[in-house]
Amino acid sequence: MSLSTHVLDTTSGRPAQGVPVALDRLGPQGWEPVAEGMTDDDGRISGWHADRGRHRLRFEVPRSFFPEVSIVFDAPGEGHLHIPLLLSNFGYTTYRGS
Repeated sequence: MSLSTHVLDTTSGRPAQGVPVALDRLGPQGWEPVAEGMTDDDGRISGWHADRGRHRLRFEVPRSFFPEVSIVFDAPGEGHLHIPLLLSNFGYTTYRGS
């Protein structure tokens, strides 16, 4: 299945550019790296692939109280999955986007 993410800095109301993001998959030996990249000028990463199973997106955001945000999710293995991160200095939220 295809996978994308988007990081929005809710403090400034603008996309978070240049955020390092890693995608891992949980395998028999623990977490295994799948992909890594940085958000573009619109705060997005797209074109990643996730097989069926448990995955983790790790966002490095050293400018906030939470220097790393990890989102663990179960990929259904088909279709498209979009996972946004809404980030402020002292909090964050996420949801399954479309």
